[in-house]
Amino acid sequence: MSKNYRPKGIKKNSNKKNKFYGHNKPSHSKKNAYSKEDIKDELIFEKDKNETGISLDDIVDEYDKERLELGKQKIMELVSLPDYEPMKEKELAILMQVERNDRNLFKKALEELVSECRLERTARGRFAKSEGGLIGNFVSNQRGFGFVEIEGRDEDIFIPEEYVHGAFHGDTVQVELLSTTGGKRQEGRIKNIVARNMTEVVGTFQGSKNYGFVVPDNNKLQNDFFIPIERSKGAVTGDKVVVTITDYGDPIHGKKPEGKVSEIIGNINDPGVDILSIVKGFDIPSEFPERVMNQAARTSDYVSAADMEGRKDLRDVQMVTIDGEDAKDLDDAVSLTKKDGLYYLGVHIADVSNYVQENSALDREAKKRGTSVYLVDRVIPMLPHKLSNGICSLNHGEDRLAMSCLMTIDGNGGVIDHEICESVINVNERMTYTSVARILDDEDEEEISRYEELVPMFKDMAELAAILRAKRVDRGSIDFDFPETKIILDKEGNPIDIKPYERNTATNLIEDFMLIANETVAQHFYWLESPFVYRIHEQPDPDKISNLTTFIRNFGYHLHTKTEDVHPKEIQKLLAKIEGSNEEAVITRLALRSMMQAKYSTECTGHFGLACDYYCHFTSPIRRYPDLQIHRIIKDHLRGRMNAEKVAHYNQILPEVAKHSSETERRAEEAERETDKLKKAQYMESHIGEVYEGVVSGVTAWGMFVELSNTCEGLIRAADIDGDFYVFNEGEYALVGESTGKSYRLGQHVKVKVKDADRMSRTIDFRLVNDIKEESESE
Repeated sequence: MSKNYRPKGIKKNSNKKNKFYGHNKPSHSKKNAYSKEDIKDELIFEKDKNETGISLDDIVDEYDKERLELGKQKIMELVSLPDYEPMKEKELAILMQVERNDRNLFKKALEELVSECRLERTARGRFAKSEGGLIGNFVSNQRGFGFVEIEGRDEDIFIPEEYVHGAFHGDTVQVELLSTTGGKRQEGRIKNIVARNMTEVVGTFQGSKNYGFVVPDNNKLQNDFFIPIERSKGAVTGDKVVVTITDYGDPIHGKKPEGKVSEIIGNINDPGVDILSIVKGFDIPSEFPERVMNQAARTSDYVSAADMEGRKDLRDVQMVTIDGEDAKDLDDAVSLTKKDGLYYLGVHIADVSNYVQENSALDREAKKRGTSVYLVDRVIPMLPHKLSNGICSLNHGEDRLAMSCLMTIDGNGGVIDHEICESVINVNERMTYTSVARILDDEDEEEISRYEELVPMFKDMAELAAILRAKRVDRGSIDFDFPETKIILDKEGNPIDIKPYERNTATNLIEDFMLIANETVAQHFYWLESPFVYRIHEQPDPDKISNLTTFIRNFGYHLHTKTEDVHPKEIQKLLAKIEGSNEEAVITRLALRSMMQAKYSTECTGHFGLACDYYCHFTSPIRRYPDLQIHRIIKDHLRGRMNAEKVAHYNQILPEVAKHSSETERRAEEAERETDKLKKAQYMESHIGEVYEGVVSGVTAWGMFVELSNTCEGLIRAADIDGDFYVFNEGEYALVGESTGKSYRLGQHVKVKVKDADRMSRTIDFRLVNDIKEESESE
């Protein structure tokens, strides 16, 4: 294209100087610099004279930054002209006479101006001067509309489908508010896509002679992706693939997004490919880099005398691990003695920080992962098995390094003294929840005889656990007792059963001991005013509590609130009152939905659900990064290294650790939920036509969700309910028949027939058979 090409919108007689950097390139502070090569040559020549300590990369980077800022200035001068009309990147580059080797820097200047909201990119990919707007994260819905989440804003902004303007789920967007009337929620339209945060998608390849399409697994993506045949990497129909997005499409002109196949995961019918596709879809690292594995391989397999130096020797203290039968990463052990009415409880946690040094390859990978991910057919560990199942696992009969929280607890459950120390331990026995429950609940003679020496300690543990639990209940701790299940798979990965997960005395016992240790450690470091990572659970959303309060009045219940706050004990009392009632299911679900999500924070604001002022995660450094980070902070205090420099270091890094750990936790939970949905749908494919009893677990404008006793959840579409036309009553969480007034409400018991199940879409469809309980029929 000619150098004199003039895009429309700029008058021919415009005498404005539009070169990207003007006529003169910027000069470096020490010399007049014209290129990176000039700088390199100058540095070589002046090598002996340079005593500034500035590296070549620093000077080159500073040079590019100066040019970048000048370029941004020139771009803004151009787009601010009254006769400027929006142009694409290529048109701008030609107009501003950007040299070919400066194109990347020019592109970066445009992207930075967009991210700074000084420019906006239109749906057609043209750049215009920004007129302002709110910046947030776009959350897409499979039905086409979406929401924009804005930090610091209580309510999300609703984006109708016609105003999405090509934004993808997860994009950072600029949104313009629309006028609303009648108390409706705030709506908006997307003006500008500030940053594309989705660069890859996972889906199923469908091929034809000259091209292919990939149908995304993520139902929040509305379009298939066009794949040119030369970019298909040999994929065939039915392959699960990873696609790198090369073009996000143009919804205005009906152009589909495009991509290239970067990885073929396997055929959709191959065992394990379905789960691996979900793992890839959530961008969860499933393989450790070679440098990480090499570092793990160099880790010692045993504890040396040098390792034990300076530690409290607790190897003679009787202690056990109590875990599930299949557990291999045993990161906590417990000990207990009772004397003169006092309980001396020890919670001993694997000292992972001894083997994972800060900023090492192992540490960077652990931080990136944030948490171990527990899926239906596999565990994706935060640390390589060499550590998690080896030297960091508290295997019985072997010396291990630990961080111990030694507590003295009175008969009322109060911690009257404590010590946090580095220790060396040797676990006496590897116990299971099942075995300890047989001893305590069933009084099984065989188990009691087998573990005769440990039985007195187990009985004291059960006694102390009951005291600690009663104390938590007394202060208002909330326990939402929803059923949990375990999906049983055969060797080929096919679901053959869904069994309830049984809680017992042993599981409760370990939970109680871990909670009190976490509270004790958090309180200790709060009063030290140390940089720290807390586990917080904020007050419920006031609007949701207000809606809950209004709803429960229909059943004769009420909540006492102070201004906008509610005490957790009020929620606890409500749950106790409704236990066993017809309305228990619906009120319990609404109460849970009123709660905020727990997260990590450097600020200690308390834990609403546990009704405590101080809480952290200290007890699982093998599988949670915040715990590992906390252990390092503890060690720095114990070893006298928490000086001003260390405090500044932690104050700098901990906010990002807390934020990233919260994000990876959410990612892991979503991946777990999606794999469960997939396997439950696959399980129900074998039960189509069968009839089940269930509870209405969700109500929407298009239908209602019903959860079965095995926790499988399916949709009954409103259009499929016979006898009337049903409309959604949002205030009553109900579908109501226009003619009959008959209603189906959240929490109502119904009988359903399995209509369809599709593992690909991870959905189950039900048809209503008839009501089991006519709880909500209008007169």
